Amino acid sequence: MEKTYFRKGFGLKSEIAGRLTADYHSAVVESLKSNGYTLQVGRLTFRLAREFGFCYGVDRAVEYAYETRTKFPDRRLFLVGEIIHNPHVNEKLRAMGIMILTPDHGGFDFSVVTPEDVVIMPAFGVTIRDFERLRAIGCILVDTTCGSVLNVWKRVESYARDGYTAIIHGKHYHEETKATASQVMKHPEGKYLVLLDMGEARIICDFIEQGGDPVALHGRFSHAASPGFDFERDLTRVGLANQTTMLSGESLAIAEEVRKSMVRRYGMESVEEHFRSFDTICSATQERQDAVLALLAEPLDIMIVVGGYNSSNTCHLAALVHQHGVPTYHIEDADAIDVTTGGIRHQPIGTKHEMTIAHWLGDSRIVGMTAGASTPNNKVGETIARICKVAGVDGNLASALTVNSKP
Repeated sequence: MEKTYFRKGFGLKSEIAGRLTADYHSAVVESLKSNGYTLQVGRLTFRLAREFGFCYGVDRAVEYAYETRTKFPDRRLFLVGEIIHNPHVNEKLRAMGIMILTPDHGGFDFSVVTPEDVVIMPAFGVTIRDFERLRAIGCILVDTTCGSVLNVWKRVESYARDGYTAIIHGKHYHEETKATASQVMKHPEGKYLVLLDMGEARIICDFIEQGGDPVALHGRFSHAASPGFDFERDLTRVGLANQTTMLSGESLAIAEEVRKSMVRRYGMESVEEHFRSFDTICSATQERQDAVLALLAEPLDIMIVVGGYNSSNTCHLAALVHQHGVPTYHIEDADAIDVTTGGIRHQPIGTKHEMTIAHWLGDSRIVGMTAGASTPNNKVGETIARICKVAGVDGNLASALTVNSKP
């Protein structure tokens, strides 16, 4: 059976532009942007990071999903996992009749998919195994994989082809990292090792330089290494890559630590035979992190980071602010702010659970705002409106928007 595969859109952008605007536009955010990313509402001043929210890859993925629904109005549509890590966007797609397949411990169950169906692959990409399983079904495939992710795939495949182990800075359980690791396995001798942070990187660096107990390393990294990984054999030639949503500064620092260890082990004259680095830092991730750092150079009383709790890039933005000593609240959306009690429900930095804090706003006057790359503008605008209500200045919001909208 002939299989159809789309990586580019269907040319329906003009038809769906109005729907995208209705679903994700925010007059509040537009007012901030038109006024130098600042909005004065009563006693509160909101300062918005100059790069925030939907990145190009996410915008494209969401647009493709809307186009797919328009192109195939009478077909069953499936999505391999969440298209991005934002609950509101995924719920919009469900409301459009797109069924989201969720993985279990055995992976995705594609038994419900038929050749007549359409399957959308998310911005994170899918593993080679899942891609081949879908192609074998003969359904129509729509690929929304981000271009930055594709660049990483090309890099790790080149490592494997040339006999280098891919060391990936990322989360071994994240969809993107799983997909990236699978690219390594295109080659029979391909090997990968996923490192979460600098702490894990230093453990590997110590082993590269001094040796050690490979059994202990197997116990620690068995979930994050390719099958049959041999720490004594497979760490002699390595190439660095990263999950695009990790803190870029940490990815670069890990690469430098590994390079130094290779120099100490093999000498500067031989390091190029044993170490390769990457030029695959995602520009959108970098721009959002740089914009947060620029915002932190200004006076801020508190910082609000809006985005899904399972969004890696959003969590890293919150961690970046927290590192600079500014009280930081990572929330999924405006509903986290209780206008009756004045409390806020948020996910503390470095945790995986919510907690509620009463009277968090206090006497704060300057509120910094940013959002992860999978957060639509309307969720940022709704959060600002809710904060104004808690502060008792919501009556000033409409006039503030009117003033800022004047030419």
